[in-house]
Amino acid sequence: MKILVTGSNGQLGSEIQNISKKDHSVQYIFTDYAELDITDKRSVKTFFAEQKPDFLINCAAYTAVDKAELDFENAMILNADAVANLVESCKICNTIFFHISTDYVFDGEKPSAYSENDRTNPVSAYGKTKLSGEQKALNYNKTIVIRTSWLYSAFGNNFVKTMLRLSSEREEIKVVADQIGSPTYAEDLANAILKMIEKITENPENLKTGIYHFSNDGHCSWYDFAKEIIKIGNKNCLVAPISTDEYPTLAQRPQYSLLSKRKIQNDYGVDVPHWKTSLERCINQLQML
Repeated sequence: MKILVTGSNGQLGSEIQNISKKDHSVQYIFTDYAELDITDKRSVKTFFAEQKPDFLINCAAYTAVDKAELDFENAMILNADAVANLVESCKICNTIFFHISTDYVFDGEKPSAYSENDRTNPVSAYGKTKLSGEQKALNYNKTIVIRTSWLYSAFGNNFVKTMLRLSSEREEIKVVADQIGSPTYAEDLANAILKMIEKITENPENLKTGIYHFSNDGHCSWYDFAKEIIKIGNKNCLVAPISTDEYPTLAQRPQYSLLSKRKIQNDYGVDVPHWKTSLERCINQLQML
């Protein structure tokens, strides 16, 4: 079995690379921009013709949320046009396509967890480009779109690492307390995807396509998240709650973007650990690095 991972130097791709070191039954092909420019249709076709992957996990994305407000065209090229290139080659090679999306496709006005069937209404340029990417991905009948939220990891730059760093530099950190969602440890998402692939490989009839949600269990605000990071990291720093209005950003964020994980649990039997448990695992790993 051959699994192609695009955008493999990001948080999720790096976690898959880490897991792959213990899995010798699968041939993994890890690419980032240097190895495969997914915005170049001809390059993608040539690469697929040579490699013929059974599965593709597309971790590549333009994720600079605020920058996307000023750079919409480039965000659309990577988050949507490139997805169309991948879909075209997946169809030719009969490759099962996993595409990673985001809670930012929602406006955040629903007061309860979003299901996969809820109406999308992105309020940022980033969210609009990711929704367009979803639509292009779903033009293929062997696509699984996984929406996730608040991703962090031992790899790359993320909120957890920023809070740990700032807590060593400052006596107080101010964090937004009126945006609610659920953090996602990228290692848990990587394990979920690989569990889905394992299930499909065991029996092709297990393949269920369409949109799925995955984030860690439970919910919190960014303020709650930061407090837990400081607590687990054993840092001596005060975390003060502020409102979204007190922390203006170029891009609007959804106020409430909790994702329901019931569908992915029912269809694929994946584990969904609680966000506090996963956060502790990640910080323990960071402290060992």
